[in-house]
Amino acid sequence: MEISLLLVLPLVLVATLAGFVDAIAGGGGLLTLPALLLSGLPPQLALGTNKGQSVFGSGMALYRFSRSTLLDIPRARVSALPAFLGAAAGVLLVTRLSPDVLRPLVMVLLAAVAVFLLLRPPVPTTTVMERVTRPAALAVAVAAGIGAYDGFFGPGTGTFLIMAYVGLWRDRMDAASANAKVVNFMSNLASVLAFALQGAVLWKIALPMAAGQALGGHFGALLTLKKGQPLVRTAVIVVCLALVARLGWQLI
Repeated sequence: MEISLLLVLPLVLVATLAGFVDAIAGGGGLLTLPALLLSGLPPQLALGTNKGQSVFGSGMALYRFSRSTLLDIPRARVSALPAFLGAAAGVLLVTRLSPDVLRPLVMVLLAAVAVFLLLRPPVPTTTVMERVTRPAALAVAVAAGIGAYDGFFGPGTGTFLIMAYVGLWRDRMDAASANAKVVNFMSNLASVLAFALQGAVLWKIALPMAAGQALGGHFGALLTLKKGQPLVRTAVIVVCLALVARLGWQLI
């Protein structure tokens, strides 16, 4: 497809916002994947290109968080490899689906994630929760399972991880966001490598978006916008439902 500045510039702006949002509360993929699909990319190429740019945002956020005291290092060590392997398996599965199957599946998944984020209870933001110790096997299962989802589809991964870490380990909100970046980065890394090996990453779009992702991830990891999260979540849901309507019309 022809790549023009008028196509790339809006995608870079979306990626910058997505990197910022994703570093704070996850869900950046709910902005970038619909934007890539709306730009005309077929589903598999959109999924691969989305990973090609999002790995830079999660990497920058992880770098910033690694310099703080928020990371649970033992959990990070046992989570990294399962997240990588789970995501690789997810990519292998999704790239074996035909476009005729994948397009309606993406539509359904985006709608499901949007509805889930709309109806889910708020994640606690208290700073007095005490982190609890859980078996390493639980960290492995969470990383592998959510990593596989990230490789297969992706949007909402960071939010799901934050909810898991708050609910199971009783992380504070900021610590959960930091720890989520370990799994998120490893799953993004595995995904982009697997998609790239199959030629499913459009680098002319992914790399400019990556610059925006890195910038947004840098500032998102430094700032906490608690009051802004409901507004961002509402905007994400509107975008997703608009995409579902558009894809549904195409199917009809």
